Amino acid sequence: MTINATAPGDASPVAPVPAPESTILSAPLNNRFDYTRSLGPVLSQFALALRDGRIVGSRSSDGRVFVPPVEFDPATGAVTTDIVDVASAGTVTSWSWQPEPLEGQPLDKPFAWALITLDGADTALLHAVAVDSVDDLHTGDRVHAVWRAARTGHIADIAYFAPGEHADAAPANTADPDDAVAGQVIITTPIGLTITHTASEEESWYLEGLKAGKLIGGRVATGEVYFPPRQASPADGSPTTGRVELPDTGIVTTFCIVNVPFLGQQIKPPYVAAYVLLDGADIPFLHLILDVPADEVRMGMRVKAVWRPEAEWDFTMRNISHFAPSGEPDADFESYRNHL
Repeated sequence: MTINATAPGDASPVAPVPAPESTILSAPLNNRFDYTRSLGPVLSQFALALRDGRIVGSRSSDGRVFVPPVEFDPATGAVTTDIVDVASAGTVTSWSWQPEPLEGQPLDKPFAWALITLDGADTALLHAVAVDSVDDLHTGDRVHAVWRAARTGHIADIAYFAPGEHADAAPANTADPDDAVAGQVIITTPIGLTITHTASEEESWYLEGLKAGKLIGGRVATGEVYFPPRQASPADGSPTTGRVELPDTGIVTTFCIVNVPFLGQQIKPPYVAAYVLLDGADIPFLHLILDVPADEVRMGMRVKAVWRPEAEWDFTMRNISHFAPSGEPDADFESYRNHL
């Protein structure tokens, strides 16, 4: 094996990175999606049992009991039909310590995640075990479920497991859960991730421009202007060499008419989402087209930005409410055919 080293006096193998000329913006970025789904005929029975303060599993053709129940028999592949009750007490088969609980976890103090084989089951259920310290739990320990008073058909209806052989009966359910339709339970699972996003220098130009009511793009070494600006051309990697202020007028290149309602929709269908090529830019971006019947939007239509009140402006493209027809003649297809 040959190792290449840099001798004293040689040029550094690390390319110098110039200090940014603009303030680099940084802010929390919250991504969230609430996933709603049906549990299906098998897991719905598991959820309904949790509401009642019971735990059920599925019995396979070879006699094994799975908790939670599985939708298909692992031995034959047949649809599961045999649902059986198991105990709410069991044995710890494996575990790990959670010294610093995270938001959304079952307990707000240090606890153990454990695989627990409930009496009457052949597989282990993952859940939290509440003990005072890491020294208070061992593989083989007996634990029992501690139930919440308000139960909705979620695994969190079991607040946690606690050491001990005997489980108290679940208290009367104080929740008013939605009725299952034909035995089918619908659940909503919130999925989210919060990160700190630090913008590139070019993205910072763009965001600062929006805050000031300006549209700032970036010109790359080969001459094209991109909006929003990139650090480098997506076509050939040539670097961005400078900022360009663009007008808030442009052309609809392609578009779609949204006719289908969906959860969280802020505009009543039908409406148009279109790619708008700003005058002076070489790549279109997606935005709304309003103030015109959806069936009158067309390729080549000239549009102009409709800005929200200045008091509402922030570092976001939401400063532009939408684009609306400018009343100018449509652009010739040849002027935007290479930007579709």
